[in-house]
Amino acid sequence: LSGNGGSMQQSEALSPEELNERIAIIKKLKALLEQQRTKLREYLKVLEAQEGKIVEENGEALLAHSELENQIVAGIGSLQKVIGPMQTLYIRSHASTYNPLMAVPIEKLQEDLAHLRTQVLAQNEKNRRLLKKHLGEVRTQLQTVSSRNPYRARQSVYAESLQTGSLIQLEA
Repeated sequence: LSGNGGSMQQSEALSPEELNERIAIIKKLKALLEQQRTKLREYLKVLEAQEGKIVEENGEALLAHSELENQIVAGIGSLQKVIGPMQTLYIRSHASTYNPLMAVPIEKLQEDLAHLRTQVLAQNEKNRRLLKKHLGEVRTQLQTVSSRNPYRARQSVYAESLQTGSLIQLEA
């Protein structure tokens, strides 16, 4: 294909096989990007719910959200492994040049994904700060409780007192 002609001339020069291949590439890439967008939205919802559980100090729910978060992140990672090569193929095949209208949804999806990634990163950072603050408060509470414990110097509650008499005076 010549780079000098417009997209109309290029599409006329394409064989039906090339055209079908480009259409398939665009459809597959679009489907993958939509899947990733759905996963990112799901992840954002989990992070927002997780924020509430941090504030509520609900440890079990926080653990469940963390496990769910790990699963979603793994899914996003798997999708990204497929999307990367697909985008390269999309660019190399000039799939968007045969019909620029077909490329618009993909560009829009990529913009949406970039925006969602920014939101996810911001929410993730917010949750980390909240969790760090909460852990600091828990450590302070533990230190306060520990310093008030009358048995802290003993190895066991049943251990003998550390102070023992060394002089005994008997009178008859």
